[in-house]
Amino acid sequence: MKKNLYQLILPAVLALLPMAVKSEYFLHLMILFLLWVVIGSSWNILAGYTGQVSFGHAAFFGVGAYTAGLLFQHLQVSPWWGMALGGIVAMLIGLPFGAICFPLRGAYFALASLALGEGIRHIATVAEGFTGGMMGIMIMPTFTSKAPYYYIALGLAVLSVLSIRAIINSKPGYYFVSIREDQDAAASLGIDTTLYKNISLSISAFWTGMAGALYMNYMGFIDPNVVFSLHDYSVMAILVAIVGGVGTIYGPAVGAFIMVAFQEFFRTGFFGLFDYLGKATGSPAFTALSGAVRQAHVLGFGILVIVVILYLPNGVVGDWEKIKRNVFRINPAG
Repeated sequence: MKKNLYQLILPAVLALLPMAVKSEYFLHLMILFLLWVVIGSSWNILAGYTGQVSFGHAAFFGVGAYTAGLLFQHLQVSPWWGMALGGIVAMLIGLPFGAICFPLRGAYFALASLALGEGIRHIATVAEGFTGGMMGIMIMPTFTSKAPYYYIALGLAVLSVLSIRAIINSKPGYYFVSIREDQDAAASLGIDTTLYKNISLSISAFWTGMAGALYMNYMGFIDPNVVFSLHDYSVMAILVAIVGGVGTIYGPAVGAFIMVAFQEFFRTGFFGLFDYLGKATGSPAFTALSGAVRQAHVLGFGILVIVVILYLPNGVVGDWEKIKRNVFRINPAG
């Protein structure tokens, strides 16, 4: 009962947030957080529940973003139609890729997905007449306020999490988990492992493409190095799931919050603390330290992931009972 109450209260609080918080900067961070909830949850259904680790989710994100941008650039159609088509086009990219590469297992599939992302990035770069190449695609934002984008991102995040939860608790979800645990055993029980891996990939690609289409509408500019970035999207999706909890429904949401906050923590020099100390004391050392911290976010990510793997191998959500017992001194049996 308490769990269901929390699940109702949190969306209600998020829905009321723009009415209570007027900061555009804070809403921007919340939009990024919600986008990562979608991307992390999408990666998690393929890798966390089906056991097919992907290093190529930037491909689906970028395809969704370019679907929205190209509709406007070539057909003068509102890029918001990309919200309807971006996920579908990403699925159409994912299906032949899965058909070709799902006979591969483990690291071989991961490397194939990496090649997919890098291959599509290269195509988008050289096809200048169609994609604009490195000049990218620019659109005028529809809204001047961030609140509408926030509500759209919130709706997308809620729909993605609820749909993925429903799928995981259904027969296909049980098949996904059986494939993850032992693919050969699943096949011996009559499960069409290739079919269900493709279903999992299609769901994952669809929601990632939807997130990419929203990104195009929100940011107003894309180029191949932005939306097909291996580090910024493919690797970040993995980190979001690992930190929050791979193979859990709400782990990617927790991981998204931690990673966005952690990234901003470094990007702003501990939320402007060192800049403030530099101005207050007149010491150039604090200014230099602020610049060094801003450049160290990748190192910070690495340290965070190492700590999580060593002490919370199942992520924050997966090891929540351990956290309550060891950090908050809460004994479930008590």
